[in-house]
Amino acid sequence: MASSMNLSLTDELRKFVNSRTGDASPYATPSEYLRDLIRRDMESQEIVAHVGRGLDDLAEGRFSEKSILDIAGEE
Repeated sequence: MASSMNLSLTDELRKFVNSRTGDASPYATPSEYLRDLIRRDMESQEIVAHVGRGLDDLAEGRFSEKSILDIAGEE
């Protein structure tokens, strides 16, 4: 379910958001632009967590002798 959120921006931030939206942009509205930024941030956090889990595995001696190409070929 979607819900709305009011957001206050400085004039500088609002001008920047406006420059990233409109006819010459892939984002028709400021809302589309901000939603995409949030989604990208969420994906980045997932990647950081995944890498962290991998580092934990290495620290605990859990690793594979396979190369990344071997692992990718298994999918």
